[in-house]
Amino acid sequence: MRHLTLSFLLFFSASCFGQSENLLLEKKLISDYTKFPVYKHLVEEGQWKDAYRYIDDIELYSITYLSEGLKVKGLLVKPKGKEKLPAIIYNRGGNREFGQLVISTGLLTLREIAKEGYVVIASQYRGVVGGEGQEQFGGDDINDVLALIDVLAEIEEADSDRIGMLGWSRGGMMTYLALAKSDKIKAAAVGGAVSDLEAMVQDRPEFEEHVLGELIPQYKENRATELARRSALQWVDQLNAKTPILILHGTSDWRVKPEQSLKMAMELNRLRRPYRLIMFEGGDHGISEHRDERTAQVLSWFNRYLKNDEKLPDMEFHGK
Repeated sequence: MRHLTLSFLLFFSASCFGQSENLLLEKKLISDYTKFPVYKHLVEEGQWKDAYRYIDDIELYSITYLSEGLKVKGLLVKPKGKEKLPAIIYNRGGNREFGQLVISTGLLTLREIAKEGYVVIASQYRGVVGGEGQEQFGGDDINDVLALIDVLAEIEEADSDRIGMLGWSRGGMMTYLALAKSDKIKAAAVGGAVSDLEAMVQDRPEFEEHVLGELIPQYKENRATELARRSALQWVDQLNAKTPILILHGTSDWRVKPEQSLKMAMELNRLRRPYRLIMFEGGDHGISEHRDERTAQVLSWFNRYLKNDEKLPDMEFHGK
């Protein structure tokens, strides 16, 4: 009986550990780019155009991982080799299939960061592109972002002690939500970020009807509560105080008005939190008119805090 009890305990313990140790279920290398529409725009006479030659030095994977027991899809991009590198979690914008991560996202947006010496990982969010569950636009799906912190610990080349986070538009909202729930993000950057959903739905009532109303459970019954819980402007003090935030916004952005980032910066300033605000004159939602400068600012920010381990600035009023 004693041996049976011991065997049962060992089996039970092994089962429990087994259920929790592997979040990354599948990592599939994508190597044949010729079958994807973006390929023809990247090559000339069968060779990579000069601007895209770095593609040969980068690996792109589709991934499936677990988040609260749900199988969620995503992408992983990293330089070739086994060197330990800092990691960046990229939070996509949009909702459902609009804004989904596609091969061109990996080849252009994510590789642009990875080629500078980063492991980049991104979630489609639950319920998207074959993933299980239901997207909630900043509800339980924030756990799909937080789960990537643990997924990175399973990736040999990723230094899980040096994690940054980059989010655009809705992804900026997800970044703020993550910073309120985790202290493991050493540096963050957001662009065209949603920080005040109430203001946004006033500008775009169709967005409330066709996105928030369709994705957020019991939205009509709990409208005020659900808007507030996704609006970082109302709880800036809950953001991790030791995570420096780079805020980028185009002054001609109609999707998310630039006032949202201006107000976030004012609140961070009031709380004496480390941040930098850059407003791009005439910039649209993606700041496409200033693409090179935008990318340079993001990379510089992450290089400072992830690669160079720069100390946080002195936010107390000082000087002569």
